[in-house]
Amino acid sequence: MAHVTVLGAGLVAGPVVRHILEASSHTVTVAARSVDRANELVRAHPRGKAVAFDIDDAAALDRLAAESDVMVSMLPYLHHVKVAERCIAHGHHLVTTSYVSPAMRALHDSAKAAGVVLLNELGLDPGIDHMSAMKIIHGIRAAGGTVTSFRSYCGGLPAPEANDNPFGYKFSWSPRGVVLAARNAAKYLRDGVEVVIPGPELFAKPELVTVEGAGVFEGYPNRDSTAYVGVYDLTGVKTMFRGTLRNLGHCETWKAMADIGLFDDTRRRYAAESYRGVLAALGGVTVDGDVEGAVAAKAGIARDSAPIQKLTWLGMFEGAALPESDTSPLDALVSRMVERLQYKAGERDMIVLQHEFIADYGDRREFLRSTLVDFGEPGGPSAMSRTVGLPAAIGVLRVLDGTIRDRGVVVPVTPEVYNPILDELEALGIRFREERRPA
Repeated sequence: MAHVTVLGAGLVAGPVVRHILEASSHTVTVAARSVDRANELVRAHPRGKAVAFDIDDAAALDRLAAESDVMVSMLPYLHHVKVAERCIAHGHHLVTTSYVSPAMRALHDSAKAAGVVLLNELGLDPGIDHMSAMKIIHGIRAAGGTVTSFRSYCGGLPAPEANDNPFGYKFSWSPRGVVLAARNAAKYLRDGVEVVIPGPELFAKPELVTVEGAGVFEGYPNRDSTAYVGVYDLTGVKTMFRGTLRNLGHCETWKAMADIGLFDDTRRRYAAESYRGVLAALGGVTVDGDVEGAVAAKAGIARDSAPIQKLTWLGMFEGAALPESDTSPLDALVSRMVERLQYKAGERDMIVLQHEFIADYGDRREFLRSTLVDFGEPGGPSAMSRTVGLPAAIGVLRVLDGTIRDRGVVVPVTPEVYNPILDELEALGIRFREERRPA
């Protein structure tokens, strides 16, 4: 019997805790700022324990790392390196669902020397996307083919029957994280040409993407796709694109919010300490002036355009007081979104992940599409929490039983890591369907 500590009790932590407790004999401690929320995840399980925890308490972190065979950090990614350093110091392992940062990558040699695996990018995106793509890429290569084009899209959205607000979106993971991600620049390959998209232009030119069984969506680029040419060992690939899916109309609105300045996280005090005061400052007018017209002009859109109507529905032009006297445009936006873009009891979310490959076999070319559509359970786990949390939980168990033997900083792109995780996910109902035809 081993001991696992899960740091954080947020929206996607539940399936991590439940699967480890239900699929093994290991003990689990959930350490979170809110011990009540941690207790909700443990559900009085005899092998589970909830404790109050603050990531800024270095002594508490060190104590938890010393007591744990594996730690799972479900905290914001900025804290992962701090956790990893304590895991290395005690010779214990770490699993995260986040992208490998340069600071995390720098720990590879020390982790390897300590016999520790820092297993990252083990959620949905990143995570299941890597694993499912690499299984197909390795299969194409084993059959004598070469991947010349790879396009992948992923999105977490309300299920169609729950898509009932003007934004076409509800939060199934960190609300602030969603908005922060909207500031990222992007880079990808298209027909052999590197395309760079500055953060403010991320939403400028979405593509329409049709997913069978789910609908038609807008797709826009996700971070630096070119970095995955090396990760996926696709030297010579002509098109390499990883993107995000959202409902129709999303990109127009988020482009306008970027142009208005709502993604700025600089804190200050605003006139009347109100939401309208934030937008008045961004538009360069007083709260008593034509704030709607000013921000519309700043974004280069009409005063009665859909983005302005959506911000009105969200309450951004209201005189209501801000949660804090000193705030940022980004945090003001997030606080309104948290209020109004939530799932109601019994509503389902949906995750959509679709890969498209073109493989060259010399005498023929093949198009392959692999699609995952998963829905949340009404009153139960969301699709997002299942598809983020279960890969991490399975990864923990496979580290503990010795199936995953790699050490150092690891991402799930080798058969040793992805095969057992994908196999177990399929047994749990998370499975892809494939379509092949001549290209």
